[in-house]
Amino acid sequence: MVVRSCVGACLLCCSIAGVRAESGIASVYAYDGGKTASGERANPRALTAAHRTLPFGSTAKVTNKNNGRVVYVRINDRGPFTRGRIIDLTPAAAQRLGFDGLASVTVSSM
Repeated sequence: MVVRSCVGACLLCCSIAGVRAESGIASVYAYDGGKTASGERANPRALTAAHRTLPFGSTAKVTNKNNGRVVYVRINDRGPFTRGRIIDLTPAAAQRLGFDGLASVTVSSM
């Protein structure tokens, strides 16, 4: 009973603060110089990402579940368009997280 109350209070605090977290698979993507959905030029060396629903310009905290590394990225594109993936990261962001293909991550909106 106490555990349920604590979990409910935590969920309420998170929803009031606007923090949203999701877990899933991250992938690396890069197309140097092309335009992103937000209209800016893609830069594989920037700490940016593609997400299906987070607003352009918002910041997301991405945590690699395998090693605990964290990176903060700015959302500037839409995607991923591959089923089962929740975020596409630039090579620079993936390198900070310590992976180069796919990784299990948690994404928290700020």
